[in-house]
Amino acid sequence: MDALIFDCDGVLVDSETISIATEREMLAHWGLDYPFEIFVSRFVGLHNRDFHAALAEDAIEHGLPLPQDFADQLQARIWQRFETDLRAIEGVLEVSTAFSGAQAVASSSEAPKLVRKLHLTGLHDTFAPHIYSSDLVTHGKPAPDLFLHAAEQVGVRPEACLVIEDSVNGVKAARAAGMTAWGFTGGGHADAGLGARLRAAGAHDVFASHTEIAAALSS
Repeated sequence: MDALIFDCDGVLVDSETISIATEREMLAHWGLDYPFEIFVSRFVGLHNRDFHAALAEDAIEHGLPLPQDFADQLQARIWQRFETDLRAIEGVLEVSTAFSGAQAVASSSEAPKLVRKLHLTGLHDTFAPHIYSSDLVTHGKPAPDLFLHAAEQVGVRPEACLVIEDSVNGVKAARAAGMTAWGFTGGGHADAGLGARLRAAGAHDVFASHTEIAAALSS
């Protein structure tokens, strides 16, 4: 492989555990009570525009009046916690060091928030300038657009790219782009069934830690 492309949330930074807990709590308060596995399978890995649109559709379907500013309320509560609690996932730099080719981040986060997360966790300079948000493409994950954009920017053919993803939507996007997808289950949000769901989505292999990924890259 000539390029390594990382998702951010749940792969580089342990943000999904914060986001999911906060979102499910607030949505349940408003009447949208999703079981954990259904929530993460449907929504993790989506751009916020797609996530919020899906929530609005669900609310209409169930006759539940979400607050008009529900998206802003969700984001405000999550970012309160990010500013104090967000951490890099252990072993990220070990993986980056183990790979000698091009590296990039391709995330569904909005661009300013993506950059802020990487700064908060001390990872920004490791990947800059190859940090790409779904804001840059028309169709976010599970469409392949963002990964294809990242590959083009680093000058590597899609079939020579390896993607590290923790979400079903992300794995589907990588496979749709013609890339090799490795699933990652080392984030704080990972439940016992995540590995199986990532494999079912098309992950070529699944790893429980960045130490395992670094070892696989070095072998």
